[in-house]
Amino acid sequence: MEWMQILAVVAGVMMLFVLWPAYKHWSVNSPKAEKGDWQAVLLPLAAVVGLVVLLIMAVR
Repeated sequence: MEWMQILAVVAGVMMLFVLWPAYKHWSVNSPKAEKGDWQAVLLPLAAVVGLVVLLIMAVR
C-alpha cells in the first residue's frame, strides 16, 4: 500500500470514530414507521421506475 492509501484508511477510521455517537443517538431516537408511511412511498417510487422504463424505451 502506498502512503496515500494508508492515510485514506486512517482518515476513514477517524471519521467513523467521530460519527459513532451521532449514529447511536439517531438509531435510538429515530421516528418509528407508522401505518401509512409505505403507501406514501409507493407513488414517488413508481414515478422513478416509470421514468427509468421510459428512458430505456427511448434509447432503443
